[in-house]
Amino acid sequence: MIDVCLFGAGLIGQVHAANLARHPRVRLRYIVDPNTEAASKAATLTGAEIADTQTAMNDPSIRMVFIASATRTHADLAMAAAAKGKAIFCEKPIDLDLKRTDQCLAAVEKAGVPFQIGFNRRFDPSFRALKARLAQGEIGAVEQVIITSRDPEPETEEALAGGGGVFREMTIHDFDMARNLLGEEPVELFATGSSLVAAQYAKLGDYDTAMFVLRTASGRQCHINNSVRAAYGYDQRIEVHGADGMLRAGNRVPTSVELSGAKAISRDKPYYFFVERYAESYAAEIDHFIICVETGRRPDVTATDGRKAMILCEAALASAKSGRFETVRF
Repeated sequence: MIDVCLFGAGLIGQVHAANLARHPRVRLRYIVDPNTEAASKAATLTGAEIADTQTAMNDPSIRMVFIASATRTHADLAMAAAAKGKAIFCEKPIDLDLKRTDQCLAAVEKAGVPFQIGFNRRFDPSFRALKARLAQGEIGAVEQVIITSRDPEPETEEALAGGGGVFREMTIHDFDMARNLLGEEPVELFATGSSLVAAQYAKLGDYDTAMFVLRTASGRQCHINNSVRAAYGYDQRIEVHGADGMLRAGNRVPTSVELSGAKAISRDKPYYFFVERYAESYAAEIDHFIICVETGRRPDVTATDGRKAMILCEAALASAKSGRFETVRF
């Protein structure tokens, strides 16, 4: 039984808290969050204690920390945990600044502790099956990857002001999936962004609608399209086209029941939000990390993956401003 501390009791923190509390091989000991109401709610639901950062970090029985707090706190918490020899699971991004990200990675590497970044989509059953069949050569050499990722509704101005922008907070997942599926690192990236959905994005100098083209050295291509609005639900689809065919993973729906009538054929809309859509992947990524800590195995998704996805975010921001392809240098 591994004792765990969770930093952050917001929406994603609540998802992790519930999964940790249900896991048979860990014990969620502490929850740390300056929002006492959120921390108290999570503690009540899981049976964990409310603690402060110093108490959790100085407790030698805590072997593992889950960092799901505000983005600006990730790097500091990860470095503090590394210095104490604790295994680290960290939500993306590691930091909004690449230099700070590199400082964090250096501290983690020096400490030699396990580190997994929260790119949960790699653990989605459908996406994972697509990747496995791709690796088995079912469609031959990859030629094109198409990723659709649309949120059901825009965020509030308050939530946006506390984050790192759509590219760093939303598209970063898609950049990771692009790297995972292309089989080669992107060397060029083009991005275009607009503000078509909600005034708060333009007010903060951000985009709510965007498209991206990534290209590898051999010419493989990836197209990503993002929007913060989809009237029909949380739209998450992947298509990979290769020399011998195509693999496609579609949206997840609550049921497979379909009605066929005289006027139309109808079925369930996609799940409305990420908590429901990716419920299985959040549980699976935690289980994977726990196995890695128990066995000494290297996590499938590392801090380096987080760093490379952030580099793609920065290239995308530069391209959206310049209107040109940007060279990607990892």
